[in-house]
Amino acid sequence: MKNIVLLVILIFTQYSFAQTFFSFEGKEVAAGTKAHFKIPVEHEGVSTFIPVTIFNGATAGETLGITAGIHGYEYPPILGAQRLIQSINPKELTGTVILVQLANVKSFLGRSPYVNPADGKNLNRSFPGKEEGSISEQIAYFISNDIISRVDYFLDMHAGDAPEDLMHYGAYYNNATMPEISATGKEMALALGFNHIVTFNTEGKDYMKAEKPSLYTSAEAFKRGIPAIDIECGRLGIPEAEAVDQVEQAVLRLLQKLNFTSKLKVLSTTPAILIKNRIYTDSTVYGIFYPLKKAGDYVVTGMKLGYTTDFFGNIQETIYAKADGLLLLILGTPPVNKGETVAVIGLIRN
Repeated sequence: MKNIVLLVILIFTQYSFAQTFFSFEGKEVAAGTKAHFKIPVEHEGVSTFIPVTIFNGATAGETLGITAGIHGYEYPPILGAQRLIQSINPKELTGTVILVQLANVKSFLGRSPYVNPADGKNLNRSFPGKEEGSISEQIAYFISNDIISRVDYFLDMHAGDAPEDLMHYGAYYNNATMPEISATGKEMALALGFNHIVTFNTEGKDYMKAEKPSLYTSAEAFKRGIPAIDIECGRLGIPEAEAVDQVEQAVLRLLQKLNFTSKLKVLSTTPAILIKNRIYTDSTVYGIFYPLKKAGDYVVTGMKLGYTTDFFGNIQETIYAKADGLLLLILGTPPVNKGETVAVIGLIRN
């Protein structure tokens, strides 16, 4: 009798943890397999698609959503996502990973920084999107309702766009009214393996209000009560191999942290410096910008960061550090317009 009970328990346990198929876009992805999808998007005669890969693990578990290429000129995350197609093995996976390798194909193929050339919109200001909207709005709607709505954790991957000299870091969304979700996001961000982690404080932000659009990809997830993190890895639209490697390894570390896999061999994480606030400096003129510092430099209040001239070489504006901290971003190319962000300083203090 005892042996029969043990056998029943064993069978029940195996059945309970066995993965079933994952249904996506009308197709059943079997346990322990992956499947590729090209999601068509069309508006007023202009068409594109969203490449998505589903990794359905051999063992039942939670779901992680990952997006890359929200901005099509941010290459390291896009190339890192291409590597993940091979480095995530569904046979050794617990749960399901939904990977959007390149959300903004039109921006990518058009070599267009910031905006989708099909409609002139910034996809990372278009969430939650519109089902019958423009190309960018439809892409945002699909990601919001067909991917984010189905996941337990969410990661959005970015880099410094064409003019942005950007320091590598991880980030997480935080709100005092959502302590458990925020704490999980922090642990996820720390697991990425970056030396610096930025806190996206959302208290008082319009995009957190129910009646307001979320605007940002990962903000849409966070508003839905999903732990949400970002990667910023890469600079100036350059597909540097080191940044691509770091993106891939960061995701593999995250999979281990969330117990999606224990079979991947990645480096152990090191203690990270937390950046709790950021100070932005915008240009008040247009012209030619000359940076005097680079991303990753430590700066002190009043330090000269760069200057802008008119088209005859006359200095129109000098940019000074507004606080002591770490230069997360500085404009790295000459053109500058009035109102554009030219520098972001991260505050390393309590």
